Amino acid sequence: MTGRPVRLACGFGSLRWRMNQGSHNNNLDMHRERLSAVTTAQAGIPRVSARNVSGRPGTNGLHAAVGCLILPGMRTGIANLPLHGGRAPRWLFERMKRLAREIAVAVVRDFGPGELLRRLADPYWFQAFGCVLGFDWHSSGVTTTVCGALKDGLKGGLDRELGFFAAGGKGASSRKTPSEIEDAERFLTVDPEELVYSSRLSAKVDSAALQDSYQLYHHAFFFTRDGGWAVVQQGMNEETRYARRYHWLGEGRLPVEADFVCEPHSAVCCDATGGRVLNMVSRSSREARSVAVELARERPEKLVKELTRLKAVPSLDMPARHHTLLSDIHPDRLYKIFLSTYERRPENFEGLIGLEGVGAKTVRALALIAELVYGVPHSVKDPVRFSFAHGGKDGHPYPVDRETYDESIEFLRQSVSRAGGLGASEKAGALKRLSRLSSG
Repeated sequence: MTGRPVRLACGFGSLRWRMNQGSHNNNLDMHRERLSAVTTAQAGIPRVSARNVSGRPGTNGLHAAVGCLILPGMRTGIANLPLHGGRAPRWLFERMKRLAREIAVAVVRDFGPGELLRRLADPYWFQAFGCVLGFDWHSSGVTTTVCGALKDGLKGGLDRELGFFAAGGKGASSRKTPSEIEDAERFLTVDPEELVYSSRLSAKVDSAALQDSYQLYHHAFFFTRDGGWAVVQQGMNEETRYARRYHWLGEGRLPVEADFVCEPHSAVCCDATGGRVLNMVSRSSREARSVAVELARERPEKLVKELTRLKAVPSLDMPARHHTLLSDIHPDRLYKIFLSTYERRPENFEGLIGLEGVGAKTVRALALIAELVYGVPHSVKDPVRFSFAHGGKDGHPYPVDRETYDESIEFLRQSVSRAGGLGASEKAGALKRLSRLSSG
């Protein structure tokens, strides 16, 4: 689908709303009139361009195989990993906890807690960290195990001593994140509610605003005494048996990129791209976000009516992507959510997805109305830009910044060497694994 208009054989002219409240209706009228301008010769049948919308120009990233890519302005990323079952043996996890603790102490002592946040927020360095700790680099389990080892390694008062804290985890542990942040309140110089907000919204973005077929099941939130934070969370795609990892870095109520809903991920890494994607955090979706907010302020009856008519369009008369996105949406079940958005009238897209009850189906419904009724498309481009598998340093299919790759490994090598609480054999083992990583 690249530029050829697609005819939707239903009278969208009859779907026009009689809107007489609020200045935002003028904006919707503008979009409706623009859509009418591209109608076919058959009266009342619009032609909606099904073009691919460019996704995140200028974004760089790498597969999560080993190190980290940090370029100016790059702070977060996504990594795709094979989904493997099982869990780390107890003896291995205990060793990982000890190594994670000593490396964290070395980094914080030499560079400060903010540097450890920046490293954890980088998918390339994070994977190298997992390799140093002794876990299989090419497995989804590296995310949950490394985060768990670091969190456990900080227990016993070390987190308070370093001014570096960890909350959340896998499954039920992820739901304890808010209370664990609040438990650290007396050791913080900022309002913990700001950190709770950042934790909650980062998870909401990666589950509702970016819909890429990965269901979140792990959320780890790392934060410092002065309000810096990093998120490492992971979703599962049961069909492909892959897990995707999302990284964030921020301060207070904002990510470093200063926007939760526009390009919050700066480095995007995975083995493969494609699949069904609704990317409302793409820069290309800016107008779609604006229209979605305006629609959310409309009366719920109107939104339910629009969705019901869209679902009545025969599948052969609608692009396959739209039909698939509509297939599991039940308009009547969204009525209460639409009533809530109508009554609370969010000011912007961040406020919209932050509302309780607004999830993936609500966002998708609003995005589809914006595109099919008002001609304002959202991005369907997967935010992946680079793929890097172990041994793939030939640059296929994407180039690798070898200089930054080597810098990440060297940083870890120095951190291990300076880790005072490790024995000679533990240091030697960690350095040997790094050497294999560097030459592999």
